[in-house]
Amino acid sequence: MMNTNNKTKNLGDRDIELLVGRLLRTGVVTASCIVLLGGILFLIQHGASPMPSYHHFAGESANYTTFGGILSGVLQLNAKGIVQFGVMVLIATPVLRIALSLIGFVLEKDLLYVVITTIVLCVMLFSTIGGLKV
Repeated sequence: MMNTNNKTKNLGDRDIELLVGRLLRTGVVTASCIVLLGGILFLIQHGASPMPSYHHFAGESANYTTFGGILSGVLQLNAKGIVQFGVMVLIATPVLRIALSLIGFVLEKDLLYVVITTIVLCVMLFSTIGGLKV
C-alpha cells in the first residue's frame, strides 16, 4: 500500500499563491491602518487650524520626501510622517510580492520564471530606489 501522507511535501503552487495573497492583504490593511492613524493624529493636531489657501501649490518640505525624514517624523509621532510611512508600506507591498514570487520560482526550480521575475524585481527596485532622495 502506498503512503499518501502529504505533510512532508514541499511548497506547491497553491501554497505560494496563498502566501502571496496573504502578503498583499496584510500589506494593504497595514498601510491603510497606518494612514488612518496618521490622519486621525493630523486632525487632532491640526483640526482647529484655519483652512489653507489652495490658490498656490506648496509642496512638502524635505522632511517628508526622504526616507530618513519620514522615519524621523514617525519616531516624533508627526502626523504627516506617519501618513507618508503608510504610503511607503503600500508601495513596498507589490515589491515584496514579487520577491516572494521569486522565492517560490526558485524553490520550484523554474528557471524561465526566475529570470523573468528577477528582471521585473530589478526594474521595480531601480525605479523605486532611483527616485529616492537621500
